Amino acid sequence: MQKIVDIGEAIRHPLRLKIIYLLSQREWYIYELAKELNVSRQVLYLHLKRLEKSGFVEGDLRLEDDDMRAKNFYRLKDFKIELGLEDLEKIF
Repeated sequence: MQKIVDIGEAIRHPLRLKIIYLLSQREWYIYELAKELNVSRQVLYLHLKRLEKSGFVEGDLRLEDDDMRAKNFYRLKDFKIELGLEDLEKIF
């Protein structure tokens, strides 16, 4: 049951839904994604961590050839959410 609650909490915020949508198009460097969403990187990190905890996204820290600084890239993980009456009956 906790997994269902975690998923619900992860996708209930409009910004997190927009993050999921954008990440469905391609992976994003954290700085670019923050600019696209017009939010600070700190706020974006909080939302990404919530989505990561629920299994929607994953991050990758890497060095680019042209820039020796480590950069965080995020991508959407494959997922499917279904919840039916049978599932609720199993829980309760």
